[in-house]
Amino acid sequence: MMLRLEGITKFYGQFCALNGLSMEVEDGALYGFVGPNGAGKSTAMRIMCGILAPTSGKVSIDGKELRSGDQKQGRLIGYVPDSFGIYNDLKVYEYMDFFASCYGMTGLTARKRIEELLEFVGLSERSDFFVEALSRGMKQKLSLARALIHDPSILILDEPNSGLDPRSRYEFKSILSRLSDEGKTMVISSHMLNDISELCTDIGIIDHGSMVMSGRLSEVMKIVTSENPIVIGVETGLSRAIRSLKEREMVRSMSIKGNDILINFGGDRRAEAELLRELIEEGIGIRSFSRQKGSLESIFMQLTGHGEEKLVNAYENGRDEDQL
Repeated sequence: MMLRLEGITKFYGQFCALNGLSMEVEDGALYGFVGPNGAGKSTAMRIMCGILAPTSGKVSIDGKELRSGDQKQGRLIGYVPDSFGIYNDLKVYEYMDFFASCYGMTGLTARKRIEELLEFVGLSERSDFFVEALSRGMKQKLSLARALIHDPSILILDEPNSGLDPRSRYEFKSILSRLSDEGKTMVISSHMLNDISELCTDIGIIDHGSMVMSGRLSEVMKIVTSENPIVIGVETGLSRAIRSLKEREMVRSMSIKGNDILINFGGDRRAEAELLRELIEEGIGIRSFSRQKGSLESIFMQLTGHGEEKLVNAYENGRDEDQL
């Protein structure tokens, strides 16, 4: 099912948490929703679920507007919040049974669904454990199982990997991949940009309550990569290569690291191919020629106003190319 937000604003008194936010999540997409702390992600996700009403704008599912408190539309959505809540006096099975009853499931129907979901998330052997005895990772799995109890078409997950150890993160990502393969539409917010880049098909970057970039992750990464330097690995003729590159108008800047030349190049792919051909014709031995791969972190830092911080980090990590 397609989820769409159109011109969403949300004010708390005079404070604007969301400022005309618009986004579209295609049917079956695994949508990574990222932004700095305080950007408005959690507010937007609660509005997506119908838990919170926007000040203006609308949310629609397959073209039908979702209104806060609409139970029929709300059943299409499963929500995993960023905090588990307090259910310390319940056992795992009791927790699931309580939420099954909230959706009108009882008896054998409820039992089969609960057992199926606990098996799916790997908690079958802990069905008789008290919730308070579970690790953070197990609680997140249980929260996901609870969100799936009514078999929603859309899942909204707010920071599901926050605070998890590497093993738990891996297991949780595997579960989400399986749900994606089953055709679930998912929106996931996370500070783990590596997880987003490995898992998601689409991405939206929010800052100060507004969308600053969205689209297919593969297309976004192409844009990032196209702005990155070309790395030319030179086997022979390093000095000649440097002189030749200095004379070219499309080479905006250049740096050297060992036998690798990094250039900021203003041409398109055809111009890149022409540059490579000309360097070879000049008798320069080229070992490699490629754009540096873009990273989700780099574009996130640029779009959310942290470019200076990124430069400091690069310097501290030991970039010591000699500028020419």
